[in-house]
Amino acid sequence: MDASRRSMLRRAALSIPPVRRLITQRDEARARAKKLEKQLQALGARSGPGLGYVFVVTYGRSGSTLLQGILSSIPGYLIRGENGDALYSLYKFHSKLEKVRASHGKGRRLPVTSPWFGIDGYPSDRAVTQIRQLALTTLLRPEADTRVVGYKEIRWWHDDWREYLVFLQAVFPGAKFVINTRDRQDVSASKWWADRDPDTVTATLDKYERILDGVAGELGSGAYRVHYNDYVADPSTLRGLFDWLGEPFDEARVRDVMNTRHSY
Repeated sequence: MDASRRSMLRRAALSIPPVRRLITQRDEARARAKKLEKQLQALGARSGPGLGYVFVVTYGRSGSTLLQGILSSIPGYLIRGENGDALYSLYKFHSKLEKVRASHGKGRRLPVTSPWFGIDGYPSDRAVTQIRQLALTTLLRPEADTRVVGYKEIRWWHDDWREYLVFLQAVFPGAKFVINTRDRQDVSASKWWADRDPDTVTATLDKYERILDGVAGELGSGAYRVHYNDYVADPSTLRGLFDWLGEPFDEARVRDVMNTRHSY
């Protein structure tokens, strides 16, 4: 078929409304895909060496939402709120595949006849990189001026918290962890805990405190402890936290944040 005939047939096809609609939809979809790709590339670029990570480790009704606001008030900081401990699900996904690979891959390439065919090729390093990109582009979403990104989470009751912590450090290189506590009496008196059995509350908070002590011990200089009652009574006690973060301490700005109601 010569070029002129092909051109004529194409013009004829384009004159049919359903065909025109399909072509329009295709072009629009391509434009949306290109736009999304540019957005993801822009966010992905924020995962380079210049981006820092800070996470708040705590438990419910500890005043951590206020601390989240204080940290986010630092120029260039973007500390998100809780996410239902979503990263823990990604940790379980990753650790499960590593364990299965170790059990059934046995350091050799599995043939197609193996019931575990393919598990030997699970790429741990690439998976960690992709998990970081997923977290950055969907959950953390650093903005153009963001220097440090992170979130606060109250769900640290997992028995395998040590392994989870190692995973987070791999996904977010150089991450810093702020451990936030509050006087036990204030925590147990809050509405979050008030309708629960007192003995259960005591046992639960004991477990949380032990885990937070363990996190601090495991991280060493990678963790910094703050106590809600202390910094609410005297905001200047947060100066050490700011020094540890390498940020200037602006007490007036911190007080402004404290004057705004946080949480519920």
